[in-house]
Order: sequence, then C-alpha cells, then structure tokens
Amino acid sequence: MPKPKTIKELKESRYKVLSVKDEIRKNLISRLKEKRELFPGIIGYEHTVIPQIENAILSKHDLLLLGLRGQAKTRLLRSLTQLLDPEIPIIKGCEINDNPYHPVCKTCHDTVKEHGDYTEIAWLSREDRYREKLATPDVTVADLIGEIDLIKVAEGRYLSNETTMHFGLIPRTNRGIFAINELPDLSQKIQVSLFNILQERDIQIRGYPIRLSLDVMIVCSANPEDYTNRGRIVTPLKDRIGSVVTTHYPLTREDGIEIIEQNAWIDREDGIDLFVPRFMKEITEEISHIARASQEINQSSGVSARMSIGNYEVLISNAERRAIKTGEAFAVPRISDLRHICTASRGKIELDPTIDENQDDDVIRKITREAVLKIFNQYFSIDAFQNEIKMLSDRTYLVSDSISSDEYLKILSQDKEITGMIHALQAEMNDGTTEKETAPQISASLIEFLLEGLHANKKLNKDVCQGHVVYKRKRIEL
Repeated sequence: MPKPKTIKELKESRYKVLSVKDEIRKNLISRLKEKRELFPGIIGYEHTVIPQIENAILSKHDLLLLGLRGQAKTRLLRSLTQLLDPEIPIIKGCEINDNPYHPVCKTCHDTVKEHGDYTEIAWLSREDRYREKLATPDVTVADLIGEIDLIKVAEGRYLSNETTMHFGLIPRTNRGIFAINELPDLSQKIQVSLFNILQERDIQIRGYPIRLSLDVMIVCSANPEDYTNRGRIVTPLKDRIGSVVTTHYPLTREDGIEIIEQNAWIDREDGIDLFVPRFMKEITEEISHIARASQEINQSSGVSARMSIGNYEVLISNAERRAIKTGEAFAVPRISDLRHICTASRGKIELDPTIDENQDDDVIRKITREAVLKIFNQYFSIDAFQNEIKMLSDRTYLVSDSISSDEYLKILSQDKEITGMIHALQAEMNDGTTEKETAPQISASLIEFLLEGLHANKKLNKDVCQGHVVYKRKRIEL
C-alpha cells in the first residue's frame, strides 16, 4: 500500500504514533521473542553489558555507557538505531520532526491550523533519527538547545515570536536518539542545561516563556578517567540519567581474537596469500591482555582494543613487505615481525607517572616477551624435551624478518632435534599448519616461535644486532 501523504490519510491507515522509548521497547521485546541478535558485531558482551542495556530499554531509561577507551561504547550507541522503526511520519518541512497528531512548534501549529487534516506529511528514516555530538569544552547551549536567530529578528519578527528561534541539535533530534560522547568533557554550565530535557522533557531558550515538549532518548558515553583528569558529571545530571551501564575489555583471549579479525584490515588484494598461525594471533591479543595488568602502564587510562587491532595489522604488513621483497607468493607472520609493533602501540598506552615517558618501547618489548612465553608454554612442555634441548648442537641459529623462508629449511635439514620439536608443536596446535607444513613460510614461523620460546624459558642465549637475531645454546658453567 502507498504511504500516507497527509494527516487525513495517516488517520485512515490507523497508524499509531508511539513515543521513541515506547517504540524502542516494543521492537526490543519483538527481537527478544524471536531470539534475534540485538547488536550484531558486538563481541563478548552477551552475558554482561547487553543485559544491562536491555533492562534500561525495558525500563524506558536514558542511559550512560561507562567504560575505558576502546570498549565499543560509541558502536553500541549507534547500534541502538536498529531498534527504531524503519520510518515514522512527521509534518513535512518541520525542523524538529513534529508528530502529525500533536505538533509542538509554532510553525507546525500554524500549518495544521491552516490546512487541517490535509497537512502534508513526510517519512523520516531511522538513520535520520540519530544525532551524535562529541562533548568538547567549547560546546555551547546554543549548539545543543538553541538560540535566538538575529537574522530572523532583523527581518522584522518580534523577539517573543517563537519562529525567531534557531533550534540546536537536541530539538532537531525530536522523536529520535541523541548521543553525547565523552559527557564529562561538557562544562558544568552546559550539563545544567540538560536537566530539563532529562527530567521534564522540554527545553527553554534564552529564558523566554516558551516551552517545547520533546520526545527524545538521551544516551551518553563516559570514560571513568574523566572524573579525575579532565572533568566530571555533575551530581544532579547523574541523578537524572536512568541507567548507568558499565563496559569492559574482552574477558577471554578468544573474544579478543574475534574482535581483531572482525576489525583489522586483512584483505590486502595484492596477489599475496596470507596465513596467520593461531599462535601469532594469540600472542597479539595476549600483549594487550598483559598490558592491561602491567604496573608500568597507567591502568586508569586503559589499553584499547585498537592496540590489538593495530598490532595485528602491522604484523601482517611486515610479513607482506617481506613477501614482496623476497618474491614469495605466500606471507606468514613470524616472531621477528613483532619488533615492528611498537609503531602501532606507542600511541595507545600511557605509562605510569613513575616511568620515564621515553621508555615506552622498552615496556612494549618486555610485555611482548611475556606474551610469547605464556603462549609458547601453552603448547610446548619444556620438561618433555629436556634431552632434545641438551642435544642441541653448538651451532648458532640466525633469524630475521628480512630473511627468505627458504633459508630456514636449512635448520630443519641439519638439526633433527629442532625438527622433532617443530613437529610436536604442530601436532599440539592443530590450527591448519599441519596441512601447510610443507610451505617454507610456515616452517620459518614455527622455527622462530620455537627458538624464542626456548630463549624465554632460558634454554637459549639471544643476541640482537640491527634486526638480526642469533640464538645459541646456553653453556653450563662448571
């Protein structure tokens, strides 16, 4: 059926206008009954964060997402639009999306008074019913609420005339969702201007005796560090926010890896095939996990999931760069590629105030060594290979992120102990490397993982010089 074009046709269609919170609540209930996924692409929040959001919506609350950086707060806020109806009717040309049955602005009142049920309507999509504002100290009341438009006054209208107003972002989001990112960064004066919207659901501009009843859902995000470092949410405003939902970093390594694979840029489309061994993915995520507990990193700032994503992309890029330079058509990241992740990590961690700010690379390298040790010991039992380790020859093992993969095959051909331990690693991991075990790129990655793991367990010495690494057996002092 064609969509109604006038208020008369809308009434004849028996269309029922709901408030935005009733509308979102209705659609949430429908999705829950159908067991449909509420927030596609949001990983690790199924049993923690999402139930809190569901309860807030069912309670018809405005909400605040509280969590450290890189915890998908903005993504969650934007996903709420999926709970809006595909389209809603508004009075055509209205700046604040007036309800055709109950207009609130003077312009629409005058239009309906003149045309009655033959007033034209338009249909507003769910995407156009969402507005977002990043809170910065320079945000003004005029930006959010509105201001007197002096140009309209100059045209001859009286200041008391409601049509002299220029509406801000919140009135223009009437019958929709308005999001404020980093709420504590708003000055206290601006926060006070939100009191009426959250409680009485109306706005007042410049003290004129004009009150506009709004239908808007207010959602906000905030970082706990903002309460002490940059600003705070004033108590009366917090009191008016219905629900405060706390977010968190991935609780499991599997969730972290899934987030990395979902968000990292992997499809390079340059003709070079890519394979990332499971242990390299785990090391990448484990680096961020260890950083979130490190005493050398300021934990009030947090370690964003963007660090894992950035590290993973740099890891892949270095493998891609090596494949291009060596002419290989198959790229596999290695342990030696990890030295390049400092470029992606530097801007994503904040050192503890007691640590010299120039030591960030040292801290990253230390955390990387801890991550390699933990993942290696997960797959390899040192005690089970004590004899093989003792029998390692006195020759040295040279590795580098610039050496072609074929060079590593010489190690396998000359050292049966290394070969045996590599096969044990492959069998334990069972992540696809067995099927590709003939590829020299896989062998090179496994050899570096084994050598670095033995070094981390203090079974091999390690010398580093200009990107090249030499491993050699530890000599027992008598």
